[in-house]
Amino acid sequence: MLSIVVVATLVVLAAVTQAGVLALQRAHPAQGCMVDVDGARLHVVDIGPRDADGVPIVMLHGASSNLEVMRRPLGDELALHHRVILIDRPGHGWSTRAREQDSTPAAQGKMIDQALGRLGLGQAIFVVHSWSGALGARIALDYPERVAGLVMLAPVTHPWRGGVGWYNTAVTTPVVGRLLAYTIMLPLGHFLAAPSARGVFLPQLMPDGYVNDTATALLLRPREFLANARDLVTLRQAVAEQATRYADITVPTVVISGDVDKTVSTNIHSRPFTAMLPNAKLIVLPGVGHMVQNAATDLVIAEIEAMIDKLAPRSTTAAN
Repeated sequence: MLSIVVVATLVVLAAVTQAGVLALQRAHPAQGCMVDVDGARLHVVDIGPRDADGVPIVMLHGASSNLEVMRRPLGDELALHHRVILIDRPGHGWSTRAREQDSTPAAQGKMIDQALGRLGLGQAIFVVHSWSGALGARIALDYPERVAGLVMLAPVTHPWRGGVGWYNTAVTTPVVGRLLAYTIMLPLGHFLAAPSARGVFLPQLMPDGYVNDTATALLLRPREFLANARDLVTLRQAVAEQATRYADITVPTVVISGDVDKTVSTNIHSRPFTAMLPNAKLIVLPGVGHMVQNAATDLVIAEIEAMIDKLAPRSTTAAN
């Protein structure tokens, strides 16, 4: 009798999950174009004047999010004067991925480089947040001809102690993980999405309407929840393998972090990372947590603009 109840409950939760997926996708449709790459179709939003002076800007979001997290405080504003390309990382937002092993910065960097090539893009300034700190660094290492400069916001760059959340570990467990993702996580996440997002903003306040405006709930779809969890559980090993190479990153780099970031420790990541680079500047903001792009939007934009101005003479010379 108990087994029948359990099975019936799982069937109901699976049906609720599928209905929820359809509702979420209707509420938050794709805003850009799809670019085919090896092992994925990447969702790209390309905004701003194509003929703008200076190098274009590529923006890459962190974990548990999508490109709207970078577009709302930064992308739309920068696009008034610059070409801005926002990308849903493979498996996130409206981007897909076909292989489980495409969770690493190396694999995702390869796909993003392919997508930018298909868009006809040459060099760009990469603006990266959190998980994508490791991704931006990896792209600079593997595709240096693609990267004119890096602006890194609360970046993950080094191994750390501790885990990445029980639920991420649980859903990456064979068989059981997929069962959880396709039954429980979306209904449960409906109640936890806003509190979890508020926690990432601390000690700053989360902007009103943030969860809806940034389509954060798309994360609760099973395939994206699984992809996000896989990204997180494989990240520590990935950064351990690439961290010894950071001194090879010679492009202008600005790292902006908060001194009370409880999500990505500035002392574990940003400080040792900038110490390894020959051409890096670290800005540590007092009293600021993990969402640097929201807490210090004007400062971040000013640093991006300054880097574009710094690179402009070099770009002009190359054109001549």
